Amino acid sequence: MTVIQSCAILLILKKLEKNRSPDKTMIKKLPILVAVLIILLIVESCVERQSFAKEDRLEHFFAKEEVTVAVTDSGLGGLSVMANALERMREAGIFQKAHFVFFNALFSNEGGYNSLREREQKIRIFDSALRSLEKHINPDVILIGCNTLSALYEDTAFSHQTTIPVKGIIEAGVELIATNLKTHPESRVILFGTQTTVSERIYEQKLVERGFLRERIVSQACPDMVPYIEKGYDSDETEMLIYAYVDEAVRRAGTGSSHLFVSLNCTHYGFASKLWTKAFQSIGITPLGFLNPNNRMNDFLFPDAQRHRFDHTDVSASVIAMVPIDAQRIASIGGWLNAVSPKTAAALRNYTHHPNLFEWKKYVNAEK
Repeated sequence: MTVIQSCAILLILKKLEKNRSPDKTMIKKLPILVAVLIILLIVESCVERQSFAKEDRLEHFFAKEEVTVAVTDSGLGGLSVMANALERMREAGIFQKAHFVFFNALFSNEGGYNSLREREQKIRIFDSALRSLEKHINPDVILIGCNTLSALYEDTAFSHQTTIPVKGIIEAGVELIATNLKTHPESRVILFGTQTTVSERIYEQKLVERGFLRERIVSQACPDMVPYIEKGYDSDETEMLIYAYVDEAVRRAGTGSSHLFVSLNCTHYGFASKLWTKAFQSIGITPLGFLNPNNRMNDFLFPDAQRHRFDHTDVSASVIAMVPIDAQRIASIGGWLNAVSPKTAAALRNYTHHPNLFEWKKYVNAEK
């Protein structure tokens, strides 16, 4: 007997107990109570069917011969996720053809999700972007290659209505951190992320739920980091900004800074991995490890049981964005991508600019 069933029956029994000699009023109420029980059972049945449908979605995905994989982000950081997935897919032989589409969910170059004051604005705009992604791309699976948007996803209406399998990056990040903290019980972790990722406290919450002490977790927001990395992931300006945030985080961490893991919880930050290492070295700290979940989040796409169904996989890539991507960003991020996945780098250079890709202005104006 399920929890809902038990609660409903208990409710009826309590009503009957209070009326051991049921009068006409109680008799009249019994049909209502029975109706409540039936409604609860129907609701529970729907919930169970929905849960089963979610578990079933990946089975349908892997049964296909040709697939479209969409990767979305609030900027260009998720391109590193797509580059890794595309190259792994080429070798895995799971599908005959796999088309990768990067859907940039950034709505304005004047300020993205982290510039919005109201959380509800962020949720509504991302929901609008996801609906456009579904309409224009019709993907077989969606990867949210963005910590900021992954933290918001469960509160979008889209998340409760779509039948498309959706995978966010946060679970991969939490798993990566938890594994390392468990291996080194004396260690702590500094989480570097955007303002939204840090303010949502979702990493901290999930790690505490796994039994880790809150004192072992130091969260450091890095405002303005993303545009600097996009314009020049190895530039002097990016280096100085990283140094400033590392210095601030280590000061806040205080004593025990010699037993630290560094977790890069924005998909952009991995582009500048050498500068993160350099920043810690400059203050005399060698972290136990730098944790980057960008590639780990793709693991679910490559189960051993599905490998080598086909001799090879034809892969292709495209990029679509509502905001224009300037030449400086294409040169910076494209240069990094070219060493990992030339097809992904080429897709960025030849991206499709779609100025009316999804609605966002009305959600911002509605809050004014």
